[in-house]
Amino acid sequence: MDELSAFYRDPYLCRLETQVIASGRDERGVWVELADTIFYPEGGGQPADRGTISGVPVVDVQKGPHGVRHYLQGEPPSPLVTLELDWERRFDHMQQHTGQHLLSAIAEDRFGWRTTAFHLGAELCDVELNVPSLRPQELAELEAHVAEEIRAARPVKVHYVEPEEVAGLPKLRSRGLPEGHKGKVRLVAIEGVDLATCGGTHLRSTSEIETLALLATEPMRGGTRVYFVAGARLRHRLHSHEARTAQLRKILGAADLELTTVAQAKLAELSELGKQLRRVQEELACLLGEKLAADPQTVTVFHREDAELAFLQRVARAFLEAKPHGVLLATGGREGQGSFVLAANRPDLRELGELVAHELEGRGGGSGHMYQGKAAHLWQREQVRKRLEEIVGR
Repeated sequence: MDELSAFYRDPYLCRLETQVIASGRDERGVWVELADTIFYPEGGGQPADRGTISGVPVVDVQKGPHGVRHYLQGEPPSPLVTLELDWERRFDHMQQHTGQHLLSAIAEDRFGWRTTAFHLGAELCDVELNVPSLRPQELAELEAHVAEEIRAARPVKVHYVEPEEVAGLPKLRSRGLPEGHKGKVRLVAIEGVDLATCGGTHLRSTSEIETLALLATEPMRGGTRVYFVAGARLRHRLHSHEARTAQLRKILGAADLELTTVAQAKLAELSELGKQLRRVQEELACLLGEKLAADPQTVTVFHREDAELAFLQRVARAFLEAKPHGVLLATGGREGQGSFVLAANRPDLRELGELVAHELEGRGGGSGHMYQGKAAHLWQREQVRKRLEEIVGR
């Protein structure tokens, strides 16, 4: 990217008047290239900027073959345009990205944990460190050292060097230059802490990071992925957590320190109630099956709107135990979203089941003494019963 672009000259610039020098359409949509731009294109782990070009929303910004392509929600504007940057998004990215530089530098220099990857997400950011695992105490120490350097208000500066100068720079942190890189190499320095190759936008001082918190870890490719958030994003996250905690206090009727204990007790209670409910359903299914077996008709039909397929199957098993030579068509659910079970000790059960599925405009399958499936038109079950009686009564 051209180091003379406005987003590099002044990453704090939010408004710019410039000219459209090219436009077109590709697989991403309608695009324009500009004589200058404040919009950062996606790259180096940092997402693309958003905003408007003469009022037309910018939906993506990417590096093109001849410059930066700005993808628009509408048609390209006139040649003279005004760019307006979504500053809140940009500043958030600068806080996260500068925070990552600081975090990676301290992790490597003070603990020996080198960063192998970085991702700036919409909600969480993460770095991958070449350490198999991290104990909570180690995370706490790393976070404390980062906070110390944030308070120190270290200046953050950008400068450029020739490619042949890179090898001679002491303590340069780099994961390599982009493929096909040409021209000078862009370096981002945190005074007294870090020097790294980087193409992203950054803050003027570590103090503008405000704060950074390490949230969680997980094993990743033999190393450890560390999730973090910084700046305003951390404050927003805290406010959201506080709002949810307030709701939980109200729902559970417990103080903050008791929420986990009370929630666990509620879950245990629900689990026990679930077991009791399953036992009651099993008993109910057996009683229903026995009751239905007393039906003198050749084919017995049973429907229960709140019955799930598993309940219908239990009813069917109890029915056949009490009436081995009976035929039961049990249905459950509502019109358009129903289930059915056909139970019978007959060699032609599959043929009968396919008939039921066809008549109820559903589909199914089965083995042994039951054929079950989904059904769209449960209201036709009485008509199905008559068809079954004609076949079974032969």
